[in-house]
Amino acid sequence: MSHRWTTSLTGALAGLALLAGLMAPASSLAGGQIEEPLADAVRTALSAAVGSGTAPALVFADAGQRQQCESWAFGLEAKLAKRKPEDLVRREFLQTVCYEAKRAGLDPSLVMGLIQVESGFRKYAISPVGARGYMQVMPFWSRTIGNGEASSLFHMQTNLRFGCVILRHYLDVEKGNLFMALGRYNGSRGRPEYPNMVTAARRAWQLPDGVGTQVADAGASPRR
Repeated sequence: MSHRWTTSLTGALAGLALLAGLMAPASSLAGGQIEEPLADAVRTALSAAVGSGTAPALVFADAGQRQQCESWAFGLEAKLAKRKPEDLVRREFLQTVCYEAKRAGLDPSLVMGLIQVESGFRKYAISPVGARGYMQVMPFWSRTIGNGEASSLFHMQTNLRFGCVILRHYLDVEKGNLFMALGRYNGSRGRPEYPNMVTAARRAWQLPDGVGTQVADAGASPRR
């Protein structure tokens, strides 16, 4: 696995999932995703971005990067406590969100907003169409660019890795247009409901200026 934050993504495809604010505790709602063919170059790039097939791990390039995510996580621990009451579980989750978001060149608060809408922070959420985990990743992604084991999408960091890589991919396809990229992620490209929900949820996870760590702009290309 690369020790850098970011990885180069290219290509095309659709699909992941939806909602958490209206969902029952045992299930998640999802938009209609369409699996499309991937060019070999796109498949290779996305496969490299998600990793070798083994469960990913936090591999910070230096102490400064680790400190950034630890500070960001500390700033949000109290806000997440009701959803994740166990201290170690909550801290690990937040640090991993920060790591995977920054690795893909995303704002961690955007990823938190998306998780809130998609799964309500439920690790084992499953939508009626089969999307899985925190970021409601459709199982075909594990076959297309992963190791083929859809059950791995319930692994916390694996799910966050796939979700962030795919959202980064859609941002690149949409030339940095977050509204359109979120629509692609949900399978509702061009409609306002889902992007508006994620944008509103994102605001709740943004730290005040000067608190925590500076994060990447959502529409910026990942650093190489």
